[in-house]
Amino acid sequence: MYKEIDVYEYMNVIVSELKKGVLLTTQKDGKVNTMSIAWGAIGIEWNKLIFTALVRQSRHTFGMLSTGEFTVNIPMENRKKEIAYCGTKSGRDTDKIADMGMTTVEGRVVDVPAIKEFALTLECKVIYEQIQDVDAIPPKILESMYPERDLHSMFYGEVVAAYIVE
Repeated sequence: MYKEIDVYEYMNVIVSELKKGVLLTTQKDGKVNTMSIAWGAIGIEWNKLIFTALVRQSRHTFGMLSTGEFTVNIPMENRKKEIAYCGTKSGRDTDKIADMGMTTVEGRVVDVPAIKEFALTLECKVIYEQIQDVDAIPPKILESMYPERDLHSMFYGEVVAAYIVE
């Protein structure tokens, strides 16, 4: 059911798909939520493989990340419809996974599921969180990206498992 992968061999796929949009999935109090993200990074920090996810503090997912775990779900085929839907609806109001007919698969290491239809999965444990410093953001970017000052927090997730759901 899970094909273990070497993340470094899939780095180009991960970064390429991130630009188009991937899903960030969380679970809290038995409820699963997923959201589209296109801002993030993957690399080495503190001698660990880290996926950094940026989530606005106003998002439903932000509160769900208090569990300290998330999965990054990367499509291996075109999933524009699901990505668009999960980027325009809030988990406060609807079950996006059910709405789109997607299937969850139990995580291997974390208590957050993978999404079968977004087969390439990174399981992450948050080891650091940092809110953006409004005073350090260049004024042009601040005005274009944050007119309401709804800043992102960066969640540094150590990649603790990586696989393709089969």
